Amino acid sequence: MIKLTVTYPKGEGITFDHEYYATKHVPMCEEVFTPARVELEKGINGPAAASVSFYFETMDAFNAAMASPRMGDVMADLGNYTNGVPTMQISSVVK
Repeated sequence: MIKLTVTYPKGEGITFDHEYYATKHVPMCEEVFTPARVELEKGINGPAAASVSFYFETMDAFNAAMASPRMGDVMADLGNYTNGVPTMQISSVVK
């Protein structure tokens, strides 16, 4: 299983609209990526305002999701919910 985790920072001057993210952006990502599973988190304590994990059965499924012609739409939507710069990590789920 392959996991893509996107984490959004919080801090002075950084804005993040959780409502928009949960009801508009993540559902758009689910439609574009068709992941096997999605986990959405809202940060309570620590450096992250939010994070989302998309799980894919195989690396081929992940690569197909990232090659979607709608990836531009996903990236263009970023400014609708945050002015922060997200970080991404791709992992192989071990357990």
